[in-house]
Amino acid sequence: MKEQTKILHSIPVDPLTGAISTPIYQTSTFVQEAPGVHRGFDYARSNNPTRKVLEDLIAQLENGSKGYAFASGLAAIDAVVKLLKSGDEILAVDDIYGGAFRLFTHIYQKFGIKVNYVDCTKAENVADAITINTKLIWIESPTNPTLKIADIKTIAEIAKANNCLLCVDNTFASPAAQKPIDYGADIVIHSATKYLAGHSDLIAGLVVTKTLELGEQIKFIQNASGAILGPFDSWLAIRGIETLSLRVRQHSDNAQKIAEFLLTQELVKNVYYPGLKTHVNHDIAKQQLKYFGGVVTFDLKVDDKALATNIVSGTRYFKLAESLGGVKSLICLPCEMTHKSIPAEKRYQSGVTDSLIRLSVGLEDVEDLIEDLKNAFALAQTEQQSTENALAQN
Repeated sequence: MKEQTKILHSIPVDPLTGAISTPIYQTSTFVQEAPGVHRGFDYARSNNPTRKVLEDLIAQLENGSKGYAFASGLAAIDAVVKLLKSGDEILAVDDIYGGAFRLFTHIYQKFGIKVNYVDCTKAENVADAITINTKLIWIESPTNPTLKIADIKTIAEIAKANNCLLCVDNTFASPAAQKPIDYGADIVIHSATKYLAGHSDLIAGLVVTKTLELGEQIKFIQNASGAILGPFDSWLAIRGIETLSLRVRQHSDNAQKIAEFLLTQELVKNVYYPGLKTHVNHDIAKQQLKYFGGVVTFDLKVDDKALATNIVSGTRYFKLAESLGGVKSLICLPCEMTHKSIPAEKRYQSGVTDSLIRLSVGLEDVEDLIEDLKNAFALAQTEQQSTENALAQN
């Protein structure tokens, strides 16, 4: 069965009514036949029919055993970290999502869970950084925002040899492009806010586990902590997933063309995109990814935050906003937005400079998007020249 067919036919017809669209069970509780005797649902925090369709769907799409839906991507990350105990260590990718860094560093380290950050583009770096206390290896591939690629299969083998869990944040790729469990990952997480839902209209997180046993642990944490996804947002996520593979393919086609355009621009120093042959781990990306994704990141030849700010403020179709993965194109300056919570020194070490710009390439006509960037570059250069002239006159 091909991917798009699998997506559509993994969403069941409602067995009660035959509805082809999943019903929204907007209820807090369920009537029981006798005390403790019910139809699999007793209280909506513990389980909800709409949410269960989404959870079963993501488990199938990621080739996992169990899936669970949370109120946000960070709530999903939080649930995974709660598998650990004081004294355990996390080995995390250095180019990590700012929200995950904030959670690990400012919340969990004070409870005795240490976090070590390492460049995961080379698997040997991971092997060298593991200690006897490392219990969880946390990677993103591609990473946010510099789109580094990790060799998931090799890192999974390292994790297994050291009795560690491997969790892969698959948000940027989505199961339409990459299935980390097939490469040996134990846990996959998603900010479903992004490509899975795909329309910038909800906040949601998903966790998928390789084994039933690990799934039961996450289920316990989900129910005990209570950060569940509501039924309407679950329905929105299901509806978005129906077109996932179609959208990801078009996002990727547009992003490839924009990345190639950026390589020709005088202002641009580096372009980060796994689909480019110049990408440091392009060969691994070709092996792991069916599509290279819709995010393109670049930095400027002059590391000038003011110039970068003018560029991100000067586009018409690329809207200045956080987040990514929606049908409309977005642009952001990570140092002042998504990664502002990370200390500047650490940001620079992982490649997040003050002039680094991240594009979430949408589904608009790519020629319009390229023209939009050309105009923003020209306008930014004009404004910079005007500023320099004014300073010279003073």
